[in-house]
Amino acid sequence: MTKKTLLPLFALLLVGGCATSQPTYLKNGEQGLSIDCSGEANSWAMCYEKADASCAGTGYRIVGTDGTPAPAESDKTLGVDVGNYKNRSVVVVCK
Repeated sequence: MTKKTLLPLFALLLVGGCATSQPTYLKNGEQGLSIDCSGEANSWAMCYEKADASCAGTGYRIVGTDGTPAPAESDKTLGVDVGNYKNRSVVVVCK
């Protein structure tokens, strides 16, 4: 691969490896944070790290989670989950 090919790929990996958060309002009027940590390069741990950082270390309460379930072993290629985009999101309320 050439530098021209690798640079966009590297940039895509950097962007894909970040959890994002945005303010949201719950049905009861409480303000919370919707945190998205989807993608192959992220994990549930990244969601919770982003929640902790976004709540400035005061702690948080998990209101809801949503995500792609882990595939069955029979759905993996040579024991690896290949090509399945992982959806992960969590809604939290800072304490």
